[in-house]
Amino acid sequence: MGIERNLFIREFLRNPLRTASIIPSSRSVARCMAATLPIEGDPVVVELGPGTGAFTTEIQRRLGGRGRHLAMELNDKFAALLRDRFPAVDVVVGDAAHVRRLLGERGLDRADAIVSGLPYALFSQPLQHLLMGAVRDCLAPDGIFVAFAYVHAAWSPPARRFSRLLESLFGEVAVGKIVWANLPPAFVYTARHVKSPQHANARDRGAIDSWRDSWRDS
Repeated sequence: MGIERNLFIREFLRNPLRTASIIPSSRSVARCMAATLPIEGDPVVVELGPGTGAFTTEIQRRLGGRGRHLAMELNDKFAALLRDRFPAVDVVVGDAAHVRRLLGERGLDRADAIVSGLPYALFSQPLQHLLMGAVRDCLAPDGIFVAFAYVHAAWSPPARRFSRLLESLFGEVAVGKIVWANLPPAFVYTARHVKSPQHANARDRGAIDSWRDSWRDS
């Protein structure tokens, strides 16, 4: 654990905007993130921004050897660590915006659950829309999207914008209790019942499609 924390700190100091936190999330937050994942059948679970594996551990425990667990990590050092720690997880170095490609290359049409460790409160509006557009496009209609946020940043404009975006894209968005034991304190969003594009908020739908098309053309 000390090795992982030291790696996390080094990567944060090297690129704080990409790593977002100076230490990994706590086990308490990780358990909250994994608690709503499917417990029956063989679900396809995609993890975005797993870092050093705080959430990965709990997702693997929740799956208990069932289904498929795919993880997309932008940091190659984190990805190498994940491959060593979790041989059952399909770890890919890549941008979360390419999640549809990740599934397609493996013959998978949809994800039953997407667990995100990405720092949405640090992202610009175009990036929030791009990433959530990718989530919308590959999440099963009855699938679950799970993300976390820090309490101290919850009232910042980017964080409020992300919360509104979730409400626009999903029929149900639940906000979990604050996990004070985390440093800094955090809470978990659980979103269900992804809306079809025609039923999503028109402004957000248009922005998502516009930014996605721009990204594909770039």
